[in-house]
Amino acid sequence: MSPVMLVGQAPGDKEPKLGRPFAWTAGKTLFRWFEEAAGLDEAGFREQIYMAAVCRCFPGKRPAGGDRVPDRDEIATCARWLDREIELLRPRLVLPVGKLAIEQFTEYTRLEELVGQKLKATRCGHEFDLIPLPHPSGASPWPRVEPGKTLLAKALRLVARHEAFREASHGTPTRQPRSRKP
Repeated sequence: MSPVMLVGQAPGDKEPKLGRPFAWTAGKTLFRWFEEAAGLDEAGFREQIYMAAVCRCFPGKRPAGGDRVPDRDEIATCARWLDREIELLRPRLVLPVGKLAIEQFTEYTRLEELVGQKLKATRCGHEFDLIPLPHPSGASPWPRVEPGKTLLAKALRLVARHEAFREASHGTPTRQPRSRKP
């Protein structure tokens, strides 16, 4: 059982076919973030960090292209799954990825308010640390431009130093974190 839970939005269209979360482009970016910041490669991350989602099913494509964001009814329908995972796993650190996942744990209006912060959160009567992350989708420039780039780096440093993350990644195949250019 992992003391760390990463919570994404919903599977994309590739994840069900490939049988794992964050299996496509956004996943490559997400796992690169953790390898560069904490030295934990994708295989180690998948082995040691529990991954969940706000919604369990692929919500479909938008008419204009890209994945559709789950609506409030879909989120409410799937909430019991996430609640049960939190009740069973009792994580000490939760990493919500993207706006939709972050909204499930705390209120905010802009990513700049939360990314790069460690917060206390409670869900299902269980208190844990929360370190929000932006979504790694190529459709969002936020993590690649300021202030997002700096806030993402700060958030990933908080994750890498967090006791629960260090405990979860202990003994897994890791590489030395690569230094990021300013």
